[in-house]
Amino acid sequence: MTLKLPVYLDNAASTRCDPRVVEAMLPYFSEHYGNAGSRNHSFGWAAEEAIDHAREQCATLLGAQAKEILFTSGATESNNLAIRGAANMYARGPAGSTGRGHIITCSIEHKAVLDPCKRLAKEGFDVTFLQPPPSGVITRAAVEAALRPDTMLVSIMWANNEIGTINEVPEIGALCHEKEIIFHTDGTQWVGKMPVDVERDGIDLLSWSGHKIYGPKGVGGLFVRRRKPRVRLESLVDGGGQERGMRSGTQNVTGIVGFGKACEIARAEMEADGIRLLRLRKKLEREMQQRLEVVQVNGHAERRIPGTTNISFGFVEGESLMMGIKDIACSSGSACTSASLEPSYVLKGLGVGDDLAHSSLRLSLGRWTTEEEIDYAITAITSAVEHLRRLSPLFDLHKEGIDISKIQWQAH
Repeated sequence: MTLKLPVYLDNAASTRCDPRVVEAMLPYFSEHYGNAGSRNHSFGWAAEEAIDHAREQCATLLGAQAKEILFTSGATESNNLAIRGAANMYARGPAGSTGRGHIITCSIEHKAVLDPCKRLAKEGFDVTFLQPPPSGVITRAAVEAALRPDTMLVSIMWANNEIGTINEVPEIGALCHEKEIIFHTDGTQWVGKMPVDVERDGIDLLSWSGHKIYGPKGVGGLFVRRRKPRVRLESLVDGGGQERGMRSGTQNVTGIVGFGKACEIARAEMEADGIRLLRLRKKLEREMQQRLEVVQVNGHAERRIPGTTNISFGFVEGESLMMGIKDIACSSGSACTSASLEPSYVLKGLGVGDDLAHSSLRLSLGRWTTEEEIDYAITAITSAVEHLRRLSPLFDLHKEGIDISKIQWQAH
């Protein structure tokens, strides 16, 4: 097999749409093009039937009931609907008043969780942003220590989008159910890659997105528990009353069909994909650490999803490194913030210094990543790092045994 460049190692940002997903979607562009809200003719019935089938496919992946699945435009909307919708539904006072309720989240969540929580803080809610340990893992104990009598909502992601670390979500879910607190998890990087059972895992609200699991962009899902407890949400969009009145607007039938198919495939192939990706990821990390010195894999050593790694290379300027590996599509931070020259807030939240945070790469493998591509990435990254270090006077000092952190620099 001939290696095709560039090599795509940014699957945590978005995945290639599976050809089987595209095949399932095609009829709904030009043959079954009706509006699912049109209840008086066969075109509308066909669209509604397709949505019902996709809802079953999504629910099966989560161990949920079909009626508990809402379709959205993606995980960002799902997170907003879950967090803002639950907070406003269960608030203790009117908007803008003080003491509306207490919410717990984490400082290294995705912006799609952090920003809604910050908005709620401005509206009178009290929000606790947990600080992670260097491992990046948020534990049940950390959440329990932050609980208050007025805690109404906990939102902790299942797997981090930049470093792939896995939080103690089932344990946190059990805690929240014991305390009768609503628990939401952003499952964007977890669902479709690792097993989910919303009953077993104690989840009340779960967000995920189609384009992270080889489905189309612009469609996502939100699981909303219907019993023990029955979770209610205040809608963010009003209109035609679609999606049980919680997400009005004409349904994206084509995208929903693709999303459902992607969930079905993920459920069938998850185990085999995970085994293969874990082997390739470990090879990538092992080779980097053996070939280069001052290499740091960020986050917990073991509690990480199979296909994502975040590696810092000391004595290398991050932008120069990215320029040196132009044939490798990867990320120097999360996809939504990669235009910023600021070091990753996730890595800084773990205590990683600015120098290493600036020189980090997120390399995320996917369904079509080959061993040949991993071998190419290992060689290309090693070569680029070695070249940049040959140009670095700081690396020369390091090789001479001088502790750079203890040098007192003088400004002129």
